[in-house]
Amino acid sequence: MQLYTKFQRLYHTVRPLRFEQIVYRIYYKLFPLRSISSDLGPCRSADWVWYGPEVIQPSFLGGNRVCFLNLSGQVNSAQDWNNPAFEKLWLYNLHYFDDLNAQNSMHRTSTQLALVERWISENPAAIGNGWEPYPLSLRLVNWIKWYNRVQLNKPEILCSIDIQAKALSKQLEYHILGNHLFANAKALVFVGCFLQGAAADKYLVAGLKILEREIPEQFLADGGHFELTPMYHCILLWDLLDLINLASITKKQALAVVLPFWRRVAEKALYWLRVMQHPDGEVSFFNDSTMGIAASPAQLFDYAASLKLELDTHPLPELVTLPVSGYSRVSMLNHTLLFDHAAVGPDYLPGHAHADTLSLEWSVGLERVLVNSGTSVYGVSQERLRQRKTAAHNTVEVDNSDSSEVWSGFRVARRAYAKLLKADSENGNVMLSASHDGYKRLKGKVIHLREVNVNRKTLAIVDKLQGKYTTAIVNWHLHPGVKVEQISACELMLTLCSGKHVSIKCNVPLQVLPSTWHPGFGETISSKKVIAHFSSSQVNTTFTVS
Repeated sequence: MQLYTKFQRLYHTVRPLRFEQIVYRIYYKLFPLRSISSDLGPCRSADWVWYGPEVIQPSFLGGNRVCFLNLSGQVNSAQDWNNPAFEKLWLYNLHYFDDLNAQNSMHRTSTQLALVERWISENPAAIGNGWEPYPLSLRLVNWIKWYNRVQLNKPEILCSIDIQAKALSKQLEYHILGNHLFANAKALVFVGCFLQGAAADKYLVAGLKILEREIPEQFLADGGHFELTPMYHCILLWDLLDLINLASITKKQALAVVLPFWRRVAEKALYWLRVMQHPDGEVSFFNDSTMGIAASPAQLFDYAASLKLELDTHPLPELVTLPVSGYSRVSMLNHTLLFDHAAVGPDYLPGHAHADTLSLEWSVGLERVLVNSGTSVYGVSQERLRQRKTAAHNTVEVDNSDSSEVWSGFRVARRAYAKLLKADSENGNVMLSASHDGYKRLKGKVIHLREVNVNRKTLAIVDKLQGKYTTAIVNWHLHPGVKVEQISACELMLTLCSGKHVSIKCNVPLQVLPSTWHPGFGETISSKKVIAHFSSSQVNTTFTVS
């Protein structure tokens, strides 16, 4: 890549950042956390006991064996906490200690305690992955939930919690913001309610102050989390439900004051999740989304019900548009469409964005048919980049370019901005129309316009490109369970696992190619995709359920 192009990409990546992100990034580079005083005096904890659902799969398998992101490993020595043979995200998961509150956690107390005590002795303060602010935040919450529930009297664990909280307070993630800062604030609130003393009171005040700023910003007016990924929506909604539960358990006055607001936000977020889930009960794959990382929608709904939150259980209307977050749902008797006319995320925080603008996912009955690729890896690999690119999603790629300039693992330079032009429902027919300007940066100044028409048995999509271009490809990624038969150059027949059939007809030739689907981290499943090359002004694709 030429030097000028690299500079241009960096400029468009940095320009939307907030001033505080840049300042804190420079500050933390110049003055990283190098040590933490352990002279904190006696540590005392409150005696409340956490009770809440245990939903995630166990990750401590007995002895030193662990499993994260569908990859097993062992923690046999102190060096294994930061073993470079494993990806950063795997090591982060090792330090989260999610197993302490996973399914049937009480059956693994001895294993858990042994690993907690080893972590304390083998991870000196401020050294290694475990002392970075995000794993610190998740581990603090997990240890606090677990400690009184298993009836421990271990001063060394309490003192470690105190030291970890101090380390977190010195490196709050203002250089990242978003879900990371939310996790920091949640941890400070948990520590402030768990430990006793002046320092704990300061943590509580600090955490609540951050939440006072972040909750109204991160949860949009239509209920969606502002990073616009269904998976992270579930993660942040779970965090909010935990805070509501904490307020109920601890009876802290400072939490009681904000509890009514938290509950209202959570109820909106629950409705958003209901709109954005597939009929199979799992999340849709827009931006960084996959299964098995966050709690499932059903688990979140159950948690909310246990907290006596009001859930809207009325049947969804035929058309639901989430105007602020930028998604629409069409619910017909036999099929369901989810349509992305959203921004890629907050301008200053597009790290979990994919170049998937105007993509859609489609289910027939309970079966997924059209699917975006999902997410199986983080980091900076070519596979990570491929999964973020436009071609991995059900939308149009122009002149071998992405609708948004995704690069590295979590970077976006120039990005698409979408606009919903029409959303109508009448007499069993739904019409949606939206456009995006992501290709205006190209020489031909291309605008992508997508019209979606849905009725009882048919999904019809018209893709129009305004401007000059050489070639364009419309991509349709099929769920791995879908079989494809070529009927003619412009017609295919799909057979679903249930035996149902769906025909695809197009005004240009269709080509079937191998692809992959990624329903979980570390998971790659072979699938098929259908593509259509076109150089005329539009392509028409019709899916009919027979």
